[in-house]
Amino acid sequence: MAAALSRAIKLTGKKGSELGEYDPLTQADSDDESEEDDLVLNYPRNGLGRGNCASSSDLKGGRTPRLVGGKDEAEEEEEEEDEWREHTRRKSWQESEKMKGMQYWNPREADRDGGGDNRGETVGSGGSGMGSPGAASADPDRRKARTRSVMRASFFLVPLVCAMMLVLLCAFLVPCQKGELDKRPQWEREMGDVVAVTPSPALALWDVDGDSIEDVLLGVTDRTNDTQPSLGNNKVYSVVALSAVSGQVLWRRVLRESAMYIQCGLQYEAHPVPLPAGGAALRAYPQTAPLLSGQREQASGPVCLLIGKTVLTAVNGTTGKKLWSVALENIESQAVPLPDLQGDTVPDLLIATLAVDEASDLKLILLSGLTGAKLGHPVPFNLTEQGRLIGPLLHETQQGAYYILFGLGTVEAVSLRDIYVRATGKMPLSHSLRLKDPGWEKLKKTNSSSLIHISRDTEQVDFLLPLVAGLCNNHNSLDAVSNLNASRSDWVMVSGANKLSVLRERDAHAEWTVNASAMHSRPTPGHFNGDGIPDVLVQQSGDGIRKVQVFNGPNGCGLWAAQFICPSLKLEGSSIATTSGVSAFLFWAGDPLKTTKNVTKTTVPPGVTPAGPFIRKLYLLHPTYPTILMQLASTTDTILSAAVSYEEQQKDASYITVSSRPTSDSEPGAQVVKSMSLRAAVAGGQIVRLGEGGKASGPVRPGVFEINKFFRRLSFKH
Repeated sequence: MAAALSRAIKLTGKKGSELGEYDPLTQADSDDESEEDDLVLNYPRNGLGRGNCASSSDLKGGRTPRLVGGKDEAEEEEEEEDEWREHTRRKSWQESEKMKGMQYWNPREADRDGGGDNRGETVGSGGSGMGSPGAASADPDRRKARTRSVMRASFFLVPLVCAMMLVLLCAFLVPCQKGELDKRPQWEREMGDVVAVTPSPALALWDVDGDSIEDVLLGVTDRTNDTQPSLGNNKVYSVVALSAVSGQVLWRRVLRESAMYIQCGLQYEAHPVPLPAGGAALRAYPQTAPLLSGQREQASGPVCLLIGKTVLTAVNGTTGKKLWSVALENIESQAVPLPDLQGDTVPDLLIATLAVDEASDLKLILLSGLTGAKLGHPVPFNLTEQGRLIGPLLHETQQGAYYILFGLGTVEAVSLRDIYVRATGKMPLSHSLRLKDPGWEKLKKTNSSSLIHISRDTEQVDFLLPLVAGLCNNHNSLDAVSNLNASRSDWVMVSGANKLSVLRERDAHAEWTVNASAMHSRPTPGHFNGDGIPDVLVQQSGDGIRKVQVFNGPNGCGLWAAQFICPSLKLEGSSIATTSGVSAFLFWAGDPLKTTKNVTKTTVPPGVTPAGPFIRKLYLLHPTYPTILMQLASTTDTILSAAVSYEEQQKDASYITVSSRPTSDSEPGAQVVKSMSLRAAVAGGQIVRLGEGGKASGPVRPGVFEINKFFRRLSFKH
């Protein structure tokens, strides 16, 4: 009895201390479990913990009726209390395990894989007092989630790595291979024989195969093996188009006579606005009506003009197929592209003829650019002066009026409107073609004359060309873009082979004039000092000495000069635009002469001209190093013509020459065409130092490494 009483007292104290505490884990149970817990927590109030429990005096003096008469009930209560305590401990441990498992549980994955049901089962099983199944089921879910994350990462990274590899392949490997293919190696090809009738072979540059590189068009003369040639002629004349990359023949067009000029760039619109029925062009020239419909379809690419002495032929620049031809007499000039005179959206042409027996009877002929038909009749000009043919050139004044510059030893100008009216008897269709510039009209000597006298010098004019940098005679372009600047610029004029002038286009007055001697080739405009105004390079030959000078464009002051050992060579220089804004100049000469003081006349020292062939050298002059020349090539061939072709993608340029190579027998020399990359030639070039002043205060002499580094970084642009 005493033992039961002491146990009851201890239980009452423990229940008071343990059951009165708040456990937050029990608040997450269901409503039934909460009610059960309330009953458990209130259980002491139904027993010994109730307010009417016995006091200490009662416990000492005797026992209560429940303790005395209910031993079995006390034992049952003790067992229930032990079960409640064990249940509470298990429930608390299970809830803590659940909370730990919830840190790794993802609601999205649970919903996707049925995790919500599993979680419910786990919670339900926890109510039965078993916590281990929930913990065991969490590990497979965790492994599945990790596997899925690895797979997702793989699906993302593998395409990303493939895309990066593809980008690297396109950025490095493909351009390198394309660069190797696009490199234009040096090539050389013999094309026929040299014809002594023409001073230089016909040469033009134009992209005829669509690879964005200007190809070479060349007049060729071949000898036949026929022992009895018909009409005593054993020569075959043709024009050949050569690939600028490899020198392969793209097409060949056989002609009846030797080609004097080749010009390309005349564009036909594939689908122009149709001419109205009874339009001006059809009404004025009904014989051209059948040709208008099919002419444009045949000329799907650029049109090239092959000009002989008596025939002008237009061919498709891509295929060489003949489009039209017109028979003329005594052609003396290239074709001049004009604004559209007929309204057929194709530029028309003007050409000059000069009869042999009537040296002063110069005629200007208008031709349709679409069909080649003559527009009206030739317009004659009786010029009293005798000399070299000048022009014709098209010029557009600041007022928008068009004039034609031409002459024989002089420079005359006439309004394009007057030429058209005299040829057709009608006014031009376009309003712009009817304009005349009042400033130019005041320059007429008499009101009855249509000629405007431009050159006021008494000496004969040898050369007249637009003051445009990089203008090369052998490009012979007919497209409007190439001729736009040339038709609006000032002019460079050489008169008497010893006087150089620049004429202003606004009033045809000389801006400046300098005296020079023996200028037998055309001047070369280019940018030497970078002031934005083209400068002029001239070459003077005499007594076996070749003097090369550069004059300032605005005022004619000398910018650079050098002398070389060289026999007479009537070949103009070339200027190439660089990415730095200035021009690089190319010219042919021999070895440079050392400059000496107080020398008024230079003579060739004995033994300078060897008995064997003379070696001519190609020099490149850059304004950054005026005392340095880069020797690019040397040859014993006689250079007849040269031109520069640009390559925009590689920022390079090719120098193309046509030369005469002597043969061992008495046969005419072979005509050799050669093309070389300028950047490659500069990389393998030889440095030539000109006479440098020996003053101590002068600039520091540049080193070889510095010079090579600069020239190898040169890049060119059109």
